[in-house]
Amino acid sequence: MQDYRTIQGTATAEIEEKKSRFIANAAFVDSEEKALEFLNSIRAQHRTARHNVYAYVLREGSRMRYSDDGEPAKTAGLPVLESIQHAGLTDCIVVVTRYFGGILLGTGGLVRAYTESAASALRAAKVVTVRACLKVTVQVDYSLYERAMLILQGAGAQVEEPVFADKVTLTAVLPQGSETGLPDAFRELSRGAVVPAISKPFYTPF
Repeated sequence: MQDYRTIQGTATAEIEEKKSRFIANAAFVDSEEKALEFLNSIRAQHRTARHNVYAYVLREGSRMRYSDDGEPAKTAGLPVLESIQHAGLTDCIVVVTRYFGGILLGTGGLVRAYTESAASALRAAKVVTVRACLKVTVQVDYSLYERAMLILQGAGAQVEEPVFADKVTLTAVLPQGSETGLPDAFRELSRGAVVPAISKPFYTPF
């Protein structure tokens, strides 16, 4: 599986266009079930809104869906979908709620408003890259602690809070492929006494 970009958590943005309010909510979702759960939660929050337009892109089955939810065809859901694609994101849903302000926007105005509101929510979101990573765990004597930290940081690892007991336990996450020099580095550091435990690859934001 290749690295991919998505968002963490949720994000919200709101714009106003000729007295119509457009409230965009973006969220990380990694299944169609979660996408629909999020959509239904937004619909529940905005029961009196005229439209709850949405689009989502999933890695699962390379699936893409959108709905104009009563707006003229291709003036709402498609612009929201294109905003997600333009941002290079997947496993992501954007729901744009419109409270009608009494003034018709026309097809061009609708496209601009839905595009801008969706893009604003995605700009407000925290974008992360999900990639294949490994967890490295190593126990060292206190005298080697600082140098062990430097080895891990030099490999580009994100080091968790150390655990101090009889020895210091260091746990770190780093991209797959960055771990190749660690066994030799720790053997050299400890004269062969320390061998890091390296997990199987898993996917996580990094």
